[in-house]
Amino acid sequence: MQQPMAQLIPDSYLNCSSGVVLGRSSSVKSESHVDDATGIIRLPMLESFYQVGDNISSRRFMRVFNFSSKAHGRSCVEEDDYKAELGASINTKSISESKEDVDDGLISEAEFSHHDDEESSGSSSEKLETKTRPTGRTSVRRASSALFTAIVRTSSQSLRTVLDKWLEEGKDLGRDEISLTMSNLRGRKMYGRALQLSEWLKKHFPSSERDYASQVDLIAKVLGLEEAENYVENIPESFQGERVYRTLLASCVVANNIRKAEEVFNKMRDREFPLTPFACDQLLLLYSRHDRKKISDVLLLMEKENVKPSAFTYRLLINVKGRINDLKGMDQVVEAMKAEGMECDLMTKASLAQYYISGGMKEKVEAIVKEMEGGDWKRHKPACEYLLPIYAGLGKADEVRRVWAICMPKPTLSEFTAVMEAWGKLKDIKEAEATFNLMMETGCRIASKTYSVLLKMYVDNKMPNKAKDVVRCMSDSGCVIGPLTWDALVRLYVEAGEVEKADSFLQKAVKKNPQKPMYSSMTAIMEEYAKRGDVHKSEKIFHQIRQAGYPGRAQLFRFLTMAYINAKAPAYGLWERMKADDIFPDKNLVRQLALVNPFKSSSVSNLLD
Repeated sequence: MQQPMAQLIPDSYLNCSSGVVLGRSSSVKSESHVDDATGIIRLPMLESFYQVGDNISSRRFMRVFNFSSKAHGRSCVEEDDYKAELGASINTKSISESKEDVDDGLISEAEFSHHDDEESSGSSSEKLETKTRPTGRTSVRRASSALFTAIVRTSSQSLRTVLDKWLEEGKDLGRDEISLTMSNLRGRKMYGRALQLSEWLKKHFPSSERDYASQVDLIAKVLGLEEAENYVENIPESFQGERVYRTLLASCVVANNIRKAEEVFNKMRDREFPLTPFACDQLLLLYSRHDRKKISDVLLLMEKENVKPSAFTYRLLINVKGRINDLKGMDQVVEAMKAEGMECDLMTKASLAQYYISGGMKEKVEAIVKEMEGGDWKRHKPACEYLLPIYAGLGKADEVRRVWAICMPKPTLSEFTAVMEAWGKLKDIKEAEATFNLMMETGCRIASKTYSVLLKMYVDNKMPNKAKDVVRCMSDSGCVIGPLTWDALVRLYVEAGEVEKADSFLQKAVKKNPQKPMYSSMTAIMEEYAKRGDVHKSEKIFHQIRQAGYPGRAQLFRFLTMAYINAKAPAYGLWERMKADDIFPDKNLVRQLALVNPFKSSSVSNLLD
């Protein structure tokens, strides 16, 4: 008998939330059937995941929520961000690659890799034009918009005056012009002006639900989640549809506010909005970031309500399996995906290859690489940026040179970055630097993501002076100095034995640029304090990690326990704190906790008893 879909995720994550109930069931479609033993609606395409004796009916379900909207025909969280979420472990891993923090590395990559990229993608309906760069290669850019140009050229204070004049002169204010202008403003992260335009349009033209949803997203970005919530409550009832609420949900997830997101989703369920694959996909994405034990709840809910997984569902589950090195389970997900007639895209194939490399399964890597290369490089050239780091992971410098020769003489920005990462993996610093210099000569605008690859290489090879030079270069070029860069500098300080400098630097960086630090940055500092037996500072970093929105993990309590052991101090309430975070210690942690238990019996008292 076949396994349930919930078995796509690790057994250790199958503990469902307590005290929660399943939302409303949708109508059962004809292609599904009811399992006689459990009464659960099961889809034929999921049958390969059912296990004998899996008592699904005994599980308790939570009321779950979805994520993101498609204001103006597109999700508020860009498609590129989803790709970054799934692909960060392939192309540009976070500076720290420990198994404990790889998941949060993915978060940081997804959230911060596009902060300074001028070419982030626009809406699907957007007109496009091409512009040739100094290298002769062409790149896709947004079409020119007269309204957008006028908005950019004026100050935010006089924007309303300019728009009023635009209307008085009878210039184009059709849906296409407005949509293109909004897309350009969003693509360049000019959310404040986009919000001003949205508010002005609402006063002069009738609004649709799509317009209200777009404004919810902009308010959340500019003014914060609470203001977006208040705005939704004041939208006319007839326009408070699913699009508006799923946009609010997107804002909750971007803010990492799980409690608020679940509240919003429950409102959606109360309003009887349909549960869609898109909604479930985003829920899986959220829980893969913050609470992987709840992934099973989502999968079981999908089974219960007959919601078929999408290609994105499978891609995300592949990554969940791969990150914990469950390669057998990962293969099961791939087979289920193929059984549904879905093919793995290049990014997914690259993910699989990297996970196989980590698992020492080189034969499978070779098979994937052969499939990715194909026989016609004109059609398969997009695979180059994925193949470069894969060949580097296999230690094949000659293959890296061969693929790079195919990219020349007109490599894309992503191919430049990929080959630099490849040389970094191969510890060929001269080649990586030569590639970077070539990139500089082309006159291309270099994004912080590319600098981060170079920075990671210098940090990994213990070259602090060159690493600091890269940071200075980033600052001089106007790049955003964000969490990836912070992580590299924290590592430099910690490895040099200057944990106080690392701590002080990170605090100042967050104060100056209020972004969420990477999990690995904070744990690197916490571990060093724990080794020194500094309980006070270890507890301080622990508190900061939780305040940043990261869930409680066994690793954090291991560091905390280490601090108490090295300080030779009793630890009061650690067991209770772990229980509150639903953490179950392994044998090693249990032994460590026993050493700092303030209520343990002495050997003498044991004899007397």
